[in-house]
Amino acid sequence: MKDKFIKSTIILIIGGFITKILSLVIRIITTRYIGTYGIGLYMMIMPTFSLFITICTLSLPLAISKLVSENKRNNKKIIFGIIPIAIIFDIFIMLILIIISPFISNNLLSNKDLYYPILCISFTLPFITLSSIARGYFFGKEKMIPHTVSNLFEQIVRIIITILITPYLLKYGIIATICGLVLYNVISEIASIFILFLFLPKKVTIKKSDIIIDPHDMKDLMSISIPTTAGRLISSISMFLEPILITFVLLKLGYDNNYIIHEYGIITGYVIPMVTLPCFLSSAISNALLPTLTKLNELKDYKGIKRKIKQAIIFSLLIGGLCSIVLILFPSEIMNLIFNESLGIDYLIFATFIFLISYIGGPLSTALQAMNKSKNVMYSNLFSNIIKNVILFILLFLDINMYALLIAYLFQFLFITIYQYLVIKQDLSKI
Repeated sequence: MKDKFIKSTIILIIGGFITKILSLVIRIITTRYIGTYGIGLYMMIMPTFSLFITICTLSLPLAISKLVSENKRNNKKIIFGIIPIAIIFDIFIMLILIIISPFISNNLLSNKDLYYPILCISFTLPFITLSSIARGYFFGKEKMIPHTVSNLFEQIVRIIITILITPYLLKYGIIATICGLVLYNVISEIASIFILFLFLPKKVTIKKSDIIIDPHDMKDLMSISIPTTAGRLISSISMFLEPILITFVLLKLGYDNNYIIHEYGIITGYVIPMVTLPCFLSSAISNALLPTLTKLNELKDYKGIKRKIKQAIIFSLLIGGLCSIVLILFPSEIMNLIFNESLGIDYLIFATFIFLISYIGGPLSTALQAMNKSKNVMYSNLFSNIIKNVILFILLFLDINMYALLIAYLFQFLFITIYQYLVIKQDLSKI
């Protein structure tokens, strides 16, 4: 088990690092094509995108991973049985998004130009769900190479289509280009699904009975996915409200809408991608950790659980700390090198200290999931996001610009980290 965990972690770290670099390349290319204002518009719809991804995927990757790692049931029926249900559900959510797109763009984001980009989000959702289900299976089997290869292939495809299609779309305006950036996800997710299915066992035969999920399996999947989705949904709703709150308050204070989009674009398009760069490590460790901790929990090896959690936190903080030092020492050089812009350097230095806390959140959340504490993850997300939005709303009226958003993140990360740590400590100390 130890060898599998180390091997899985190394594969995911290497793959995650390369994927993050490729993702950064995409960000650089996109930024140089559409500029700060275009990035601002694009980032205004990202919370809506994240919200509907959370709803459509229903945390199935995590739930499937956990059930598959237990190795107690027919995995084929779990995977192929859930796909038809997930697709029907996605179509229903797509229709809802299509209907409410005008309201989101006109009334909530106060920008009618965002209608078409939000509409485009709906067409990506089934493809994202399918690739998520396939990834969950491989995580449960502790086979990290399919996930890594599909991720790399997906990013390469995205780079190619971004370079080839974006200049053509720019001729039709910035909104058409942003629509294209959203729809690129359809092509890249299809590429990812294709690669993942190549790694499935060759002798798999699908019968009619395989696409009807066992009610017991469905109940177990939902018992994991519903609390987890509720927690993530709370975070996604909070992110969804973020640009709405910022736009509402700053317009009340007399700021111009273009200025709000510009500043929000700097924070979410330039600064946050840089400070979250080390999160690929935390994510890699968390993905490798879930099946390992699940098995340790089944074996009631609580000392092993403590040891693995400590290792995961130490590794996350070490890499996150090193990256933070580099960002603090060379902020201007890094921003100019990557984005060909020096905008947001003060924000970047300030945010670097804040986001260091967030690097240990992944391992703690994963530990709670493995220990059947999904409800505690949901509670931590609920209360931390309430705290974040209340603080954000108050600080915005103090007219301290986007520092209000960063300070709100600080309180959110502190609450999540302290709460989840105390729950894990209390649970393990009873044993």
